[in-house]
Amino acid sequence: MPTVAELSAYLEGFAPCTTAAEWDNVGLLLGDLTASVGRVMTCLTLTPDVAAEAVREGANLIVSHHPVLFRGVKKLTNTTPDGQVALPLLRAGIAVYSPHTAFDNCPGGINDGLCRRLGVTNAKPLRPREARRQCKLVVFVPDMDLQKVSDAVFAAGAGVIGQYNECSFRLAGTGTFFGTDSTNPTVGQKGRREDVSEWRLEVLVPENLVASVVAAMRKAHSYEEPAFDVYPLKPGSEGGEGRIGELRQPMTLGELANHAKETLKAAGVQIVGDAKRMVRTVALACGAAGEFLSDAIKRKADVFLTGEVRFHEALHARGANVGLILPGHYATERPAIEDLATKLAADFPDMTVWASRDERDPLSVI
Repeated sequence: MPTVAELSAYLEGFAPCTTAAEWDNVGLLLGDLTASVGRVMTCLTLTPDVAAEAVREGANLIVSHHPVLFRGVKKLTNTTPDGQVALPLLRAGIAVYSPHTAFDNCPGGINDGLCRRLGVTNAKPLRPREARRQCKLVVFVPDMDLQKVSDAVFAAGAGVIGQYNECSFRLAGTGTFFGTDSTNPTVGQKGRREDVSEWRLEVLVPENLVASVVAAMRKAHSYEEPAFDVYPLKPGSEGGEGRIGELRQPMTLGELANHAKETLKAAGVQIVGDAKRMVRTVALACGAAGEFLSDAIKRKADVFLTGEVRFHEALHARGANVGLILPGHYATERPAIEDLATKLAADFPDMTVWASRDERDPLSVI
């Protein structure tokens, strides 16, 4: 059976925590990394009844979309809401992993699932995220220094590409130098030109780590004056939040709202705008994502779909002549929790995985 650590690494690979919103609390939030996992339950939100289901069914790990202990907690007792969730899990030794906004926006995550269900094609991030600014460090080292310098720059934070560490490019060549009388060369002699076999070592370095990586390189390098260059790299796009794309065929706002109601199994759907208006370009973001309405307007979307918005955001949509479809927070996110259970079961066939059967939308329509 896999361990909590192995499943955490799997989930991190699928929805990297580094892509979560800055305010979020994601990753393994409760549990023993060394514990074995044979039974996993997924859910949207950990409530006392959902926690009770996990204990009753013998779960070893819960993957809860919304983080448990999301904000700072000063006490955990059986009289506090957080305690009523966490204490039974602690007693039963159940770990909790929460991907939240990393799962919202990762490839194959919640927003991509919404696009698939609604028939939105050619989807791209609604709010693209600029990749972190990086530089390339190129340093020339003799063979005897190659391993030592490589280890030093890796330890200082260089050489990371996605989920891979210690990445570099190395090319053998010949360097030349002429040392003056005031020099003390590590190889060769001063007072004459030397030809030296060297390696060209290239590594990527986050812009904010350049100074510390260069310092580490200098310390590990045996040359008095290491030859090196730092090249700033043009940042590209690194995914982003929400999605925007097009329907295969235009339909009315009302038809799209009804389609969303059926495919997301929503109890009801609210709309803003003329139900008979034809729409094709669709922007969407799961959950409570009214802050992305301005992005939908800038990107000239015909309609913006999200779970819920505030009253004044609805007025903003109407004033901007952008249709708004609101199937509910639960309806836009729960289907992906069921998909995640299916994915985990397929990738770990020796485990028992299920989406919480006791979880319910707290809102009902009369």
